[in-house]
Amino acid sequence: MPELPDTGMGADAGTAPTEAFEADERHGLGGVAGDAGLLQVGAIEAGPESTRKRGAGLGVGAWMAIGWMAFIVLIAVLAKIGILTWGDANESFASCARKGPLADEGGASGFLLGCDSNGRDMLPRLALGAWTSLLVATGAVALGFVIGGTLGLIAGFSGGKVDTVLTGIFNVLLSVPVIIMALALVAFLQGASGEEGGLSPEMILIIAIGVVAIPLIGRITRASSLTWAQREFVLASRAQGAKSRRIMIREVLPNVLPAMFSIALLAIGIAIVAEGALAILGVGVRPPTPSWGNMIALDRGNLFKSPHIVFEASLLIFFTVLSLNFLGDVVRAQFDVRESGL
Repeated sequence: MPELPDTGMGADAGTAPTEAFEADERHGLGGVAGDAGLLQVGAIEAGPESTRKRGAGLGVGAWMAIGWMAFIVLIAVLAKIGILTWGDANESFASCARKGPLADEGGASGFLLGCDSNGRDMLPRLALGAWTSLLVATGAVALGFVIGGTLGLIAGFSGGKVDTVLTGIFNVLLSVPVIIMALALVAFLQGASGEEGGLSPEMILIIAIGVVAIPLIGRITRASSLTWAQREFVLASRAQGAKSRRIMIREVLPNVLPAMFSIALLAIGIAIVAEGALAILGVGVRPPTPSWGNMIALDRGNLFKSPHIVFEASLLIFFTVLSLNFLGDVVRAQFDVRESGL
């Protein structure tokens, strides 16, 4: 039998692969050799484990926020459709005017939360006010979400001159004070719609606050799109000949949506506060339609005589905005799992 040629590697040539294989068996890595392989596979195995631990539970605060928002939405819907009205929101009772748990005149018998300065029951007015405030805030953010999110996605994905132009528009809009822009838009829309047959006050507020929300949501969407547009799977889709529209919708948009949803929840809270601010300035929802904002605006002069009128609506705004802010952080943390595990 002919002898095999000597390779000059000696005994180590036969033992090195065996030692590497045994090392791989000890680590349970499926035969990946080398320090780089160990580090890479170890990182892949550690990623989902840490991700599962972080996203395993929502926590007490998140469930409290979800419960509060479910309660407010349920009360608002039931009051709007008339299943639970708790009485007529516009009926006046002269005997209980400005009376409530904290009023100087004493409590109002038969009225759980007291009455406002016109003797109207606060409970049904707060329930209907929840519907109006949530309708205005959600509609405005939905408008900003669609327009601003679309423009931000196009700017971040396209880059170049398109990004420069759209970013410049966002910067110009963001440089204008929010209240000033909203007031100007409300005044313009009220004048354009006329007294009869035009837009409702709620629709005017939705458009005004929605236009204000467009640059904010657009900038955040653009920043997220810039990050995802340079990822490997996007470059792979380009190399395979996929069209830009398909890549933007099928690859980039699903990864940008968590950030958009997170900021949308925060924006709804800001829109609720903005509706109240516009009501105090006299351009909010017109009475007798109740909203949390105009309830505060109408009775802010009785703050020290009947503080329950202002405090009850203010506390509802406070807890609702706090819950929305908390849920925004929860959405970001829960849906950021994919990137954190890479």
